[in-house]
Amino acid sequence: MESGILSYPAAMLWYTLLMNQYDWILFDADETLFHFDAFAGLQRMFAGFGVTFTIDDFAHYQTINQPLWVDYQNGVINAQQLQVNRFATWAARLSVLPQDLNHAFMNAMADICSPMDGVVEAIDALHGHVKLGIITNGFTQLQQIRLERTGLQQHFDALVISEQVGVAKPDRAIFDYALQLMDNPPRERVLMVGDTPESDILGGINAGFDTCWLDHGHKTLPTHIAPTYQISSMQNLVKILC
Repeated sequence: MESGILSYPAAMLWYTLLMNQYDWILFDADETLFHFDAFAGLQRMFAGFGVTFTIDDFAHYQTINQPLWVDYQNGVINAQQLQVNRFATWAARLSVLPQDLNHAFMNAMADICSPMDGVVEAIDALHGHVKLGIITNGFTQLQQIRLERTGLQQHFDALVISEQVGVAKPDRAIFDYALQLMDNPPRERVLMVGDTPESDILGGINAGFDTCWLDHGHKTLPTHIAPTYQISSMQNLVKILC
């Protein structure tokens, strides 16, 4: 068990316990299922425009990008405004449309996408024993391409993207939308797994789901947010449910 690899009898026991407890497991996408290296993606994207994108450039970009994400999650701006505004300064500098930069960035992120450690094994083990879904604040262009390129698309029964729904986690409306798409299973039989306490875990709790926080060790869990489970890697999801 310490290695994270279950023997056949242990795996069968886990499947039985899991099926008795949950009908659905919903996953966040970025930094839960997939690596999201924005700096590497921006370097790749800007190279196509003849720009050497530095770590200082990235730090300045984040001073614009991160507040926009907070506004997006709080419903102050929509997905299109976020995608345009984060590249407005660079677009003016390069004399291109911010939409073109955003499109190039999404393509670059898709090119470098890879699953997080243990994700493929965990999803393979779960598939066919419990229904799986994704609920993400990411953008449609990137999510669909990543699922196709990693071969995980067929493993998921539901894909809920905030850009399409019109609201973002932690808004309860996106979780309610997901429930309808999932044919309204009992809320207590849904587990939400994600790495961001303020959106994934708080949103799941407010929706009446059990929650599992994937703690990478670089975020602090707010005192008012209490996940049902806490894990340090996707391999631990198997152990903690068993």
